[in-house]
Amino acid sequence: MPDRVRVFAPATASNLGPGFDVLGLALERPGDVVEAEACDRPGVEIVEVTGADSLNTNPRENVVGIAAAAALERLPADGRGVRLWLHKQMPLGSGLGSSAASSVGGAVAVNALFGGALSSDDLVACALRGEAAASGTAHADNVAPSVLGGIVLIRSSDPLDLIRLPVPDTLRVVLVHPHARVLTAEARRRVAERSFSIGQAVANLGNVAALVTALHRGDLAMLGRSIQDALVEPIRAPLVPAFAEVKRAALDAGALGCSISGSGPSVLAFAGSDAAADAVAEAMQAAFTAAGLGSDRYVGPVNRAGAGVVGAKPIPTDRLGALDRALESNRPTSGADS
Repeated sequence: MPDRVRVFAPATASNLGPGFDVLGLALERPGDVVEAEACDRPGVEIVEVTGADSLNTNPRENVVGIAAAAALERLPADGRGVRLWLHKQMPLGSGLGSSAASSVGGAVAVNALFGGALSSDDLVACALRGEAAASGTAHADNVAPSVLGGIVLIRSSDPLDLIRLPVPDTLRVVLVHPHARVLTAEARRRVAERSFSIGQAVANLGNVAALVTALHRGDLAMLGRSIQDALVEPIRAPLVPAFAEVKRAALDAGALGCSISGSGPSVLAFAGSDAAADAVAEAMQAAFTAAGLGSDRYVGPVNRAGAGVVGAKPIPTDRLGALDRALESNRPTSGADS
């Protein structure tokens, strides 16, 4: 077994329109990096956190420590413990699954150090301990795709039942993050306090079913028609500056569909080619600029690999996308991202 490992855990986009708390996908970039080292002293120690001044190194309060401790409980560590270094590479509370990536990184790193015996479901369960601490609920729509990669349907959280969905080869993700903040606690409170009609629920059920069918068929037109949310998007849209204008710009530029990523303020769109995705991203950023907001973007395929051990050296800056470089300042906020 290695004495030290370095893990990359990808950012995620959740809900995907109609799938509140049940659908999510993994992004190739950005993501968090967790370094872990086995030590003779039991328990978890967080040596350092970089990239987010608002996070402390108390392993009982930082999600990377909570998830790592959960993994240690399930593994034959023979009384040994772990020391962690967390390198945040995305802002908190951005709609990118920041807390989930840190949680997943902690669980995957500990598993790699102590024999790799945990299944993907085990890793999700461990990471959910961290996610629950961050947001108050153990929703897996960010954690599961960060672990598994691809697009994931959470049929049930208790007991955990995860379904990895097909990813059409030409599907491209556009994720634009405006320089604004949305508190996840406020976004989830708005949903929890609202009552919904049976008509709204039926509309979302139909769109989730059609979205899953579209992925299985590779039918991008059907996928685009399915990115409609009658439940959560209308409640959260006022929290995202210029959301209506940005969504209209995305659709006018050829996006298959567009919605809020997680709690926002990041906005997610889909396209059917690299060229189309670039055009959609340009239009979305222009709409944010017209509203007086700067923004950063990710354009690319769905990350099919998920979290895993990477090389010991930092990822070179020239291999990072524009969003990664722009987010190196990591404007700290707080909260989870669904």
